[in-house]
Amino acid sequence: MGGYEPGTEAEAEDIVRAAAGRGERLRLAGGCTAAGLGRPAQDSATLSAQKLTGVTLYEPAEMVVAARAGTPLAEVEALLASRGQMLPFEPMDWRGLYGTTGEPTLGAVAATNNAGPRRINAGAARDSLIGVRFVNGRGEAIKSGGRVMKNVTGLDLVKLMAGAHGTLGLLTEVTFKVLPACERVATLVFAGLDDARAVAALAAALGSPFELTGAAHLPAGIGAPEARTLMRLEGFSESIDYRTGELRRLLKRFGSPELLEGEAGTALWRAVRDASPLAEPRDAALWRISTAPTHGPALVAAIAAGREARWFYDWGGGLIWLATGSAGDAGAALVRAALRDQGGHATLVRAPDSVRASVPVFQPLADPLMRITAGIKTAHDPAGVLNPGRMYAGV
Repeated sequence: MGGYEPGTEAEAEDIVRAAAGRGERLRLAGGCTAAGLGRPAQDSATLSAQKLTGVTLYEPAEMVVAARAGTPLAEVEALLASRGQMLPFEPMDWRGLYGTTGEPTLGAVAATNNAGPRRINAGAARDSLIGVRFVNGRGEAIKSGGRVMKNVTGLDLVKLMAGAHGTLGLLTEVTFKVLPACERVATLVFAGLDDARAVAALAAALGSPFELTGAAHLPAGIGAPEARTLMRLEGFSESIDYRTGELRRLLKRFGSPELLEGEAGTALWRAVRDASPLAEPRDAALWRISTAPTHGPALVAAIAAGREARWFYDWGGGLIWLATGSAGDAGAALVRAALRDQGGHATLVRAPDSVRASVPVFQPLADPLMRITAGIKTAHDPAGVLNPGRMYAGV
């Protein structure tokens, strides 16, 4: 299989236009760190954004950064950190789950709508993305959105590109809002709670005025012998002192929590962000399930009953990472049946190509939504050049 690595947006236009004329199918790639995400693309060549690099705009006072899509995420984060700023949505690093190398790129963060534990407070990547440039399946360069919130004509198209997994266009440049970095980070850790009590504790904390930026539960055996329920607070030191004290009083029926700070706390939230407790064994099928937090424990019980499974909760219980003991059919029928009862949606994040090609990787859409999805794909990529079949079979 061949490959293309355009160095400019104009070169990318020429490549896509020529591929459409030849009936060639292109797999879009960034740093190739999440190559197992989505359905196996039905492609004949790779179109990589690796050479589309460089920060094109950084205005710390306006809290906005723009970079070409192949720019390493680490480069952008280091630049922001040098000015006391950060990307709000805490994007995860997929390399541990897939055993890949390379560098995550800023364009891939946008294309997959990548967000970690801070999503409960700051939103997803989509919520901070305010501008894009991309090449559609016709080989046309499109600019949408702007570089300040006052100039976001076409913002709906920006949001559409976030999470499209490259099926609508090759991102060539992305623009994000950023936030000030926090002076202090502290985590309350409650020990020994079962899933239901942990979710109840997280719900009480999230319903308070004390502004958590992380809310997760690691059952017993997930990184430690005892279950741990995590509540992260960020901000000025005096504020954290006050909020942790108030949360201790509010949640005293759940026990007396430990206060965790420094590198130990950073490493723990990095593990939650990257789903590191479930990285091994890599032959286990891995699901990423979103549901109402109060439904999470019952949904897990329905899926895990009678089979080997490991799991933990993020986003206050609304996000469940669940690994089954064997890839096999990945338990897709069981997961979908449980979701019909409890509500929500699930993505098969990791499984062999043969499994990902034969079962729905993303939550199946109702017929009206599938018609809309297919229509959007056709409008942007009429010849089906870009990542065909990546999200849904035939689309």
